[in-house]
Amino acid sequence: MKNPYEWLADAITNHTWTVAGVAAAVFVLALFGLTMVTMETGDDTYIDKNTPRGALLAHYTETYGSDAIMIIYEADSVRNPDALRYIDHLQEDLRNERYIDEVSGVVDLLKEANGGTLPSSMAEINAIIEQAPPGMVERMLPSDLMTISVIALEPGVGLETQMRVVENIESAISISEPPPGISVTVSGNPAFSKEMSEEMGEQMGLLILAAMLLMVLAVLLLFSHVRYSLLPVGIVAVGVIMTFGFMGIFGIPISMVVIGAFPVLIGIGIDYAIQFHARFDEEIRRGTIPEAVWATVTQMGPSVLIAMSATALGFIAMFFAPVPMVADFGIVCTIGVACCYVAALIIVPVFAIVTRYRPKHEAPAADSARESGTPIMERYDRLLGRLAYMVAKHPLPVILLFAVVAAGGYYLDEKVPISSDEKTFVPDTMPALQDLEKITRTMGSTTTIPVVVKADNVLSPETLAWIDQFGVYEQEHNDKITGVTSIATLIRDYNGGVLPGTSEEIDDVVARIPASTLKRYLNGNLEAVLEFSTVDMEMSAARDLVARMQSDAVWNNPPAGVTGKITGSLEMFAALMDDIARSKTSMTVLGFAFILGFLLLVYRKFGAIAPVIPIVFIVGWNGGIMYLLGLDYTPLTAVLGSMTIGVASEYTILIMERCEEELARGMEFLDAVQIAVQKIGTAITASGMTTVFGFAALTLSTFNIISNFGIVTVITVGFSLVGAIVVMPAILALLYRYTGHSRVPVKAGLAE
Repeated sequence: MKNPYEWLADAITNHTWTVAGVAAAVFVLALFGLTMVTMETGDDTYIDKNTPRGALLAHYTETYGSDAIMIIYEADSVRNPDALRYIDHLQEDLRNERYIDEVSGVVDLLKEANGGTLPSSMAEINAIIEQAPPGMVERMLPSDLMTISVIALEPGVGLETQMRVVENIESAISISEPPPGISVTVSGNPAFSKEMSEEMGEQMGLLILAAMLLMVLAVLLLFSHVRYSLLPVGIVAVGVIMTFGFMGIFGIPISMVVIGAFPVLIGIGIDYAIQFHARFDEEIRRGTIPEAVWATVTQMGPSVLIAMSATALGFIAMFFAPVPMVADFGIVCTIGVACCYVAALIIVPVFAIVTRYRPKHEAPAADSARESGTPIMERYDRLLGRLAYMVAKHPLPVILLFAVVAAGGYYLDEKVPISSDEKTFVPDTMPALQDLEKITRTMGSTTTIPVVVKADNVLSPETLAWIDQFGVYEQEHNDKITGVTSIATLIRDYNGGVLPGTSEEIDDVVARIPASTLKRYLNGNLEAVLEFSTVDMEMSAARDLVARMQSDAVWNNPPAGVTGKITGSLEMFAALMDDIARSKTSMTVLGFAFILGFLLLVYRKFGAIAPVIPIVFIVGWNGGIMYLLGLDYTPLTAVLGSMTIGVASEYTILIMERCEEELARGMEFLDAVQIAVQKIGTAITASGMTTVFGFAALTLSTFNIISNFGIVTVITVGFSLVGAIVVMPAILALLYRYTGHSRVPVKAGLAE
C-alpha cells in the first residue's frame, strides 16, 4: 500500500494539471480569505475577554463608558475672543455627532459664569478665569498658548466605532475654518489607536516587501547554481498569501505582534523551498523528470516534515499564552510554516513538469570560476570538520564552557526589564503619541483606575458611606491619586456637600441627577463604579498602585456582601507585566516538553534528547544578550524562547541524523561527527543565512517592539548555528561515550 507521499508523487506525475488545478483552487480560496483579514488594536489584543479580568473589563467598557477624545487648540493667545468663539461653535457642532455624549471645555466655564453667553472682551475673560477654581483652569487652560476640549463618548462604544468618531471629528475640523494662527489637533487614546492601526498597515507592507527583497538577494547569492533560482521566493510568496487567506477565513486579526510573524515565516519558509528545489535539481541530473519527482516527494517530503513539525511545536507552545496577540502570533506562524511546506512540496515538482525542467549545464568558463570560488567553501568545510573533530574528542570542556555561559545568561535573564506600556512599542515620532504626551503633561494621566463595586444595594446608606470613605482614603494615602468621582461624590454634589442619612433621602437626590451623568457611575441598584484619576507614571509604579488599591479595598472592611474589583486599561497593562513574566517561562518550558516528546516519539531512544540540550544553552544565551543589549521583554520578545526551540531544533536534528547515518555505514565515531558537521554544517550555515535575511527585515520597522525583536532573532539564528555546529558534536560524543552504539536513522533523507 502506498504511503501519502508515494500517492502524491504518482498524482503529480500522471495527473499534473489536476493537481495544479486543485492547488490553484486552494489558492483562490486563500485570495478570498485575504479580503476578510482585519486589523486589531486595543484591549482585545492584550487580554482574553473569556477570563474573569477580561470579562470585567469588557463589562465596564460596555456599561460605563469609553476613552475620552481630546481636542488641542494652540494659538498665540487662546483667550482671544475670536478663538473662543471658534471653539464654542466647533463644540456645538460636535455635540450633534453620533456617539458623542458630552463636550466640555473652557468656553463652558466662561459661559456658565457669564449668564450663558461668551464674554466679548479679554478683560471679562481674564476676570472669570481668575475667579475659577485653579485646578479646573489648570486642566482646561494650562497656558495662554493652549486649551483642551474633552469629548465623552456614549457608554459601550467599541474601538472601531471610536476610531470612526475620530474620523468624523477630523472631518468637522477640516471644514470649520479656524481663525488664522489657531491649530487644532485631535488626540486621546482613540486617536492614538487609529493612527497606530494605520501605521501597522504601512509597516506590514514595508516589512513583507523588505523581507522578500532580502530573500531575492540571499537566493541570488547562495542559490544561483540551479535553474529558476528565484522559484523559492515565488513559493514563499504563495505560502504567505495562503497564510493571510487562512487568517481571514479563521478570523485571526492582524495585531502589532502578528505583523512580526510574516518576516519570520519568509525566513523559515525559504528554507523549505530551497531544500525541495535543491533536491529536485540534484535528482534531475542523474535521472528523468518522473524519477526526480518521485525521489523529491517521497524522500524530502517526510524529512522536511519532521523538521517543519519540530519548528511548529515551538510555535504551538505559544497557543497557551495569556496574551491574545501572542497566541495569535503562534497560530499564524504554525499556519504559515505548514502553508510554506505544502506550497514547496507541490509547486516544485508541478513547476518542473510543466516547464520540462532541465538542470543548468556548466559552461567551460565554470572551471576557472570553480577554481577561484570553490576553495573558499572547501576551506570552510574543512574548518568545520576539524572543529567538530576537536570538540568531539574533548567534549567535556566545551560543554562546561557553554553551560557556564548559558547559566550566566539565565541569571541575567531574570534582570531583563519587562515593558508593557503600549506607548513604548510605537515609533517615538508618531504624531498621535506626541500629542498624547502633550495632553498627559498638561492634564496628568488620561486613563482612570475604575473600581467596580457590587452589592445587594449600592445605594444603601452603609454601602454609599463605604464607597465615599474608600475614595477619600485612597486620595489621602496615595500621592499618585489626584481625585475620585463616584456615585457618592455625585450625591454629595447634589446634596449640599453631605451624604444623605436615609434611603429615602438618597433616592430623592438620585432622582435629581441627570440620567446621562448618573449612568457613568451607577448600574441599577446592584453595581456602581469609582473613577480614580492619577498622575502619569511608569507601568511598574502603576502595577504597584493597582495592587495596593486592591488590598486597600479589602482592608477597609466593606459591608457584608460588598465587593470592589479594579479594572480598566491601566490595570490591564499593569497586569500584562506579570502575564509576560509568566508566559515567557511557560511557553519556553512547553516548547521544550513538546519537542522532547516529539523526538522521543519519532526516535524511541534516550539519545533523542541530544538535539534539545544545545537549545537549552541557546535559550540561556538569548537571555544574556538581551540584558547586555539593554532590551526589554515585551509581548513579542516573550516568544523568543519557544521560537528559538522551533528554529534551532531543525539544525541540531540535521546534525544528529547525518552523524547516525555515517555511523550506520560503519564509520568510526569521530570520523562520523567530522563528516556530519562538514557536510551538514555548510548547508545549515547557508540555510541560516537565508533565515537571517528574512528576520533582518524586522530591524527596519519603526515600531520599537518589532525592531528589537528583529535584532534578537537575528542573533538567535547565529546562536542556533553555534549550538548545532559546536555544541551538538560535544553532546553526541558524550552520549556515544556512555552508550557506545548507534542506530539506523528513522529518516536518513533528512540529512541529505
